[in-house]
Amino acid sequence: MAHPMTLTEKLLASHSRRKWVSPGEILDVRVDLVLANDITAPLAIEAFREIGAKRVFHRDRVVLVPDHFAPAKDILSAEQCKVMREFAKAQRLPHYFEIGKCGIEHVLLPEKGLVNPGEVIIGADSHTCTYGALGAFSTGVGSTELGAAMATGRIWLRVPETIKFIYYGKLRPWVSGKDLILATIGAIGVDGALYRAMEFSGETVHELSMASRFTICNMVIEAGGKNGVIEPDEVTLQFVKGRAQRPYRIFRSDPKARYEQVMEFDVSRIGPQVALPHLPSNVKDVREVGSVEIDQVVIGSCTNGHLEDLRVAAKILRGKKVASTLRLIIIPATQEIYRQALKEGLIEVFLSSGAVVSPPTCGPCLGGYMGILAAGERALATTNRNFKGRMGHPESEVYLSGPAVAAASAVKGRIAHPEEVLRSRG
Repeated sequence: MAHPMTLTEKLLASHSRRKWVSPGEILDVRVDLVLANDITAPLAIEAFREIGAKRVFHRDRVVLVPDHFAPAKDILSAEQCKVMREFAKAQRLPHYFEIGKCGIEHVLLPEKGLVNPGEVIIGADSHTCTYGALGAFSTGVGSTELGAAMATGRIWLRVPETIKFIYYGKLRPWVSGKDLILATIGAIGVDGALYRAMEFSGETVHELSMASRFTICNMVIEAGGKNGVIEPDEVTLQFVKGRAQRPYRIFRSDPKARYEQVMEFDVSRIGPQVALPHLPSNVKDVREVGSVEIDQVVIGSCTNGHLEDLRVAAKILRGKKVASTLRLIIIPATQEIYRQALKEGLIEVFLSSGAVVSPPTCGPCLGGYMGILAAGERALATTNRNFKGRMGHPESEVYLSGPAVAAASAVKGRIAHPEEVLRSRG
């Protein structure tokens, strides 16, 4: 008799020559793609060489993206990028994304059709879990593990237990995937899904755009999750159509699959959310935050640098001015998103409002550059982490929100609901 499995269990079984697997088992898993960036790739390349490897397991399946400190912010970051560039050249890797073709890795790879439903993807970056939005198993690993996987195309993985999250009801205005995942992390805590698969389902999820789905899966690591996953549906297939660079398979959870836990959320009760310092789980409805003045707003990152996020921001900023007391930094996640935002007139809206627009980079999210905070400064960002010192000085503070609240707050000079800005129009 068939052993009922969750989507995550099926994905891992299919890549380890097994008919079925159970949580807790350790598997030797074949990977479809390995990924590294300008912080983690040099270490992975070093590990690759230390084991005596000469060639990567598959030239088309190794992706290197210089996105954290690129365009290079200093000599050290330039050296890091040089290590990647030379390795990509020596190995004849077609998927090395130099500046001008580059973008933030977790938005760039889906855009380029390099990650697909039914695949197993590992990356030396914790937010590699993003691609689960396509119905793939995707997770972050250490640079040493990645170096070995670049050589072998395989990795040892423990099958995680799965927690199922069901969302139902009608979304309130200005609420997106960012608000749903912040509310979820607020409910379970930053270790509430430790080494668990987080499976997102329910009518609301299947009505979400791909951008919102990517945002939700992107932040499972902020709840301690091993991976996040959403069953492919028509929205997924439309996104993948014309993009996928390889054939792919669709997997779905069995009706009788066993979950460690099932949690339900009525989204009609969820308003725009804000995570207060210094944890992504320290979440409140924006209306309950009170009067918090801010010095900087960042709209971008692998979490919310999608075209859809920029459109939302532009809708609020059109005809408005950024408060004179703060800086608004907007970072389109990829070159293609930048170009489309230019075509649609979004960049003009941003510049007219007094924002600055950056080339694609992770920059400020990790306190790298393009918006470091001084002591005592506060930022509101559409990024994924607000740990102490995350965006600069240890005595600075980071608040997290979606693009609607971020744009509204940039106009008001304090954390604000979008309706406060739109009411005052005209």
